[in-house]
Amino acid sequence: MTTILLVGRAHPRFREKLSPHFELLELPSAKPEDVTDEMKAKVVGATTFNNFPPALMEALPNLRIIANFGVGYDGVDADHAATKGILVTNTPEVLDEEVADTTIGLLINTIRLLPQAETYLREGRWVKEGPFRLSPLSLRGRHVGVYGMGRIGRQIARRLEAFNVKISYHTRSPRADVPYDYYRTLKELAEAVDTLICIVPKTPETRQTINREILKALGPNGVMINVGRGWTVHEGDLIEALRNKEIAGAGLDVFEDEPHVPEELMTFDNVSLLPHVASASVVTRNAMADLVSDNLIAYFTKGAPITPVPETPFEAGKAEASNG
Repeated sequence: MTTILLVGRAHPRFREKLSPHFELLELPSAKPEDVTDEMKAKVVGATTFNNFPPALMEALPNLRIIANFGVGYDGVDADHAATKGILVTNTPEVLDEEVADTTIGLLINTIRLLPQAETYLREGRWVKEGPFRLSPLSLRGRHVGVYGMGRIGRQIARRLEAFNVKISYHTRSPRADVPYDYYRTLKELAEAVDTLICIVPKTPETRQTINREILKALGPNGVMINVGRGWTVHEGDLIEALRNKEIAGAGLDVFEDEPHVPEELMTFDNVSLLPHVASASVVTRNAMADLVSDNLIAYFTKGAPITPVPETPFEAGKAEASNG
């Protein structure tokens, strides 16, 4: 029977969907030194929550496919996997709308101070002190720049259209399938807009690209929202910009060193912070788990995965050889 390794956290639906088709082994640590002789001999497929280093690939000589839970797979070295003939899959599309919904919620929370207003009510201050203060900012009349116009970026932009705001974007190259203004550089986008939404993946090119220069370009009425990766924002520069009132507010769902959040970020009342929950509904996480499982089932029963990543494109001949 084909053997699948559940690496790290195992979503309950993995066992439910995979156990009728495969023998399941578990490696909670994700450490290559914890791989057993049985795993080395038998494992041909694996699941992961975005944590599969090259050394773990090397420790599993018969591994053919890694099914990642999440659209981002920066914790899986797909380039190294490609050199080993190992396919990597991810879970695009099934979480796009949930993340886009959360982004809009985080944007409104940040601009209208809704979490602070609810805390004010729950603490009994409405009764004792009177109405909550007026929010200094509004979504009305804003110009929103989307940094990253992939699947999720497009869903965010479509939702923003309903708010009658101007929308522009920056990516490596302009898209022919969107009607928004394109800016060639991130700085040019930041100079043009007063609201910046970051939804780019973790790549060497996106490392701390939202820095002091970009935040100063965004300006004192500016709001920065990050739902992509904490990697992209220079947190020290962001704190300095907030401290000096060089921007008007920020909303963050992701951080550089999760789950650790810089203490000073928590001191600003114009900052909304979430614990990386953009896709965290039962419905969406179940759909993601199902796609992880379906990729493995499709590969080993039908000869083709559903959503291979670009670095490891599916080749029918290879699959037939490895499954034969």
